[in-house]
Amino acid sequence: MARSENAPIRNPGGAPLQGVRVADFTMHAAGPFCAHMLSLLGAQCIKIETAVRPDIFRKPHPVYGRMGAASFDQVASNKLSVQLNLKSPEGVDLAKRIVAVSDIVAESFRPGVMERLGLGYEVLKQVRPGLVMVSISASGQTGPERGYAGYAPLFGAAGGLGTLTGYEDGPPTEIRHVMDHSTGLTAAMGTLAAYLRKQRTGLGQHVDVAAREVACGFIGDALLQYAATGTAPRRMGNDMPQIAPHNTYACAGEDAWVAIVVETDAQWRAFSTVLQRSDWLADTRYATAASRWTHRRELDAAVGAWTRERSREEVTQVLQAAGVAAFPSYTAQDIVDDPHMRERGAIKTMTSPQGETRSVVGPPWRFSRSPAALERWTPALGEHNDYVFGELLGLSRARIEELVATKVIY
Repeated sequence: MARSENAPIRNPGGAPLQGVRVADFTMHAAGPFCAHMLSLLGAQCIKIETAVRPDIFRKPHPVYGRMGAASFDQVASNKLSVQLNLKSPEGVDLAKRIVAVSDIVAESFRPGVMERLGLGYEVLKQVRPGLVMVSISASGQTGPERGYAGYAPLFGAAGGLGTLTGYEDGPPTEIRHVMDHSTGLTAAMGTLAAYLRKQRTGLGQHVDVAAREVACGFIGDALLQYAATGTAPRRMGNDMPQIAPHNTYACAGEDAWVAIVVETDAQWRAFSTVLQRSDWLADTRYATAASRWTHRRELDAAVGAWTRERSREEVTQVLQAAGVAAFPSYTAQDIVDDPHMRERGAIKTMTSPQGETRSVVGPPWRFSRSPAALERWTPALGEHNDYVFGELLGLSRARIEELVATKVIY
């Protein structure tokens, strides 16, 4: 088990969370994305996993045209990986030793699982006084539905987001990947807040994040509308009340689309001028935002006829030059090839120790003094066993080999 050449073990100096260590027990997407965000801020994140029950996204199976899931590569990169069989008492003991040298614990099992493993917050805060622990689940650590299973589409359904998403004559459209990432990002924010308080007071705490409540937070305006009027808003497709045009429109080319929003009267005048439709400015049907909304379907047809004769890039350029919001509906390939994203480092190219290259999503922040970074390739299962168990925890080579042979490190 020689140490990997997969980039430095220690994080680059100067990152905001330099010196912070995270014991990462998360699986699937939401929890791992939380820990991934912390790693991008410079925290050393140790992913604790096992060959007994590998993360479903690490399991080799054909997806996206490759044997490994891209979703795992995204949320596991920048982390260290160790193997521990948590069904073994010795494995649990080693997990506690990792927690003892960590500042933050992240987990995303169903409520009660960490307690059954002997790794609940009440136990771990004795192991590491001042510990900040974040638990990410579908419905939270308390309540009658705490044990419910949940995946991304269910988060939006339970949180009321799905019923607002889709067309008015169609069923609810349950948002998928974005719910996992939104939950993970919210959990990272809560974790940082708890860690900041710990730095000020010395007191750690348990952060309980329910994915369905994250989704519910996205529909606060709908809840207020219902409270005020007794009428719940319904699905509207791409419509936005009192704003028109507000839609995506087909452009020249295969499956090419552009999003256009005209919000103010000044933008409406500029938009009409670009489309050479001076008649619209004299048409009483379009004189106000409310009247344009009433006649939005006629507007959509006319705008669509104009965009279909032009590329999405041309539409974007001429409208943006006039001060009207417009942008192509990008595919993943478009984003990878976008020079603006490349220049900002939002998309970068990484090369593995074996010479494989791929485009990756960089940190979504820019710090003037303490840069965040994506530095490490996706770790192999247990790639950093030697570093964590040997250098960090001080186990001898003989002891590590014994634990491997008895499938504690497994």
